[in-house]
Amino acid sequence: MVAKISHGMNLYGALAYNHDKVAAGTAEILSGNRMISDRLGLPSEDIRLALLSFENYLLANRNTEKPVLHISLSPAPEDRLSHTQLEELAARYMEKMGYGDQPYIVYKHADTHNAHIHIVSVCVDGQGKKISDAYEYRRSMTACRELEADFGLRNGADTERRNPKAELRKVDASLGDVRHQVGNTLKAVLESYRFQTFGEYNALLSTLNIEAKQVRGEYNGTPYTGIVYSATDDTGKVVSPPFKSSRFGKRFGNEQLEKRMLMNLKDLKDGKWAPSIQADIVRALRQADSRKRFVELLGQRRIDVVFRENERGRIYGVTFIDHNRREVFNGS
Repeated sequence: MVAKISHGMNLYGALAYNHDKVAAGTAEILSGNRMISDRLGLPSEDIRLALLSFENYLLANRNTEKPVLHISLSPAPEDRLSHTQLEELAARYMEKMGYGDQPYIVYKHADTHNAHIHIVSVCVDGQGKKISDAYEYRRSMTACRELEADFGLRNGADTERRNPKAELRKVDASLGDVRHQVGNTLKAVLESYRFQTFGEYNALLSTLNIEAKQVRGEYNGTPYTGIVYSATDDTGKVVSPPFKSSRFGKRFGNEQLEKRMLMNLKDLKDGKWAPSIQADIVRALRQADSRKRFVELLGQRRIDVVFRENERGRIYGVTFIDHNRREVFNGS
């Protein structure tokens, strides 16, 4: 889990940012503490009542230049938490940071690849005294590690976070410096996509003009499995010499990929993530009158389809690549 804390002067701006997303349907008010409300059990959707909840604290403010707190807590995409768990996560984080008795409002955002929460509060108490923010970053890190342990979340300090904005580029051998192109694309894939098998990994790479092959052998009597990468053209024809995975780094080798795939598979079985494209696939199957049309319909939803065929052209498997959530699944 990653926490970000911003201090500011504009309470209305912080509230409006979140309320606008609520109005747009990409966020919801999850919970609150000491908030004035016109509905039972939840802070009001009326931004005026939210502003009133903080008014006395800001009027009492003695000399704190930036009394407004805007906090975001982002669990890893694999960590799927219920509304109740997110409410408790927010409350316990605020308690650990010394803001447990403050008025605050919690929003759940669903406008990115993973659900996360925003908390708006103030860092001056009812007497206008500033609540200490000494060693704030260090205390926040400690709070996150403790909450990760309590909720069974991924450790944001030592796991590679997925980056939904990692830029994917197809390799184009005609542009030269192929090894550099392949390396950049591999890095973007590992930073942002989930896959459970080597076949799924290779299917994803094939859409980016890269072929990955497992190479097995024996060295001093010990069997090994390595991976070599090659650039291809848009038809899948190899157009470059193979590059050993070691040219790009250990994480692109077989051992580290196996660990990553096993972790993703375990998380899938534990219900921490799940495919969300079944409805799109079923809809495309019903509407399509050909394989080409099926691929086109899913492509409109940013879902790539990679068919596996034998020498006779008979399909024996299919892989779906969801570029919205950056997840890869075998369909058979």
